[in-house]
Amino acid sequence: MKYADFLNRTEFDKEELLAFARGNLVEDPPCPDFSALPAPPMLMFDRVMEIRREGPKGFLAAEQDVRVDEWFFHCHFRNDPVQPGCLGVDAIWQLIGFYACLRGGQGVGRALGSKEIEFRGQIRPHDRLVRYEVDIRRYTELPASGSTLAIGTGTVSVDGECIYTIKDAKVGLFRDIQYPDYPHHSENSRGGLLVR
Repeated sequence: MKYADFLNRTEFDKEELLAFARGNLVEDPPCPDFSALPAPPMLMFDRVMEIRREGPKGFLAAEQDVRVDEWFFHCHFRNDPVQPGCLGVDAIWQLIGFYACLRGGQGVGRALGSKEIEFRGQIRPHDRLVRYEVDIRRYTELPASGSTLAIGTGTVSVDGECIYTIKDAKVGLFRDIQYPDYPHHSENSRGGLLVR
């Protein structure tokens, strides 16, 4: 699809999300390092059903089908399979980064933290559906650095019951930090501070 069409979409199916994670959904990307979703198995949702843009604010809703054979149920924990809570938090960060791309932000996404995180429940292998919702309270482009910042509060529900709340989760999009020649040693092959 064209970049102009991408910016106006209000929903995405699984194949489109996978294409975006691989970097081939948008045929005319605005920059070479345009992407903000991980590939499976770290991609934490199967579809985005709703996207609203309201000035510097917005909203997203996504769903994940629970599969009894997910990789994390085999190792987290032995004789006590449960989806790690950190993956639900990561799903919220993934959606916020995706929203920043949909608003015109450029670069690759990085989670920057959150305020309070509360877990009230769990996701087990025989649950059916996880729903992620994020209220974006701030979207800002920072022209001096070429970076973008988005902040939102997210909830994670399983089969209709809210089990996690993540307040003021922050994601930034950054230019020129991609490491496409992994595993070779190169300019971006080491971590550390994003902005010096």
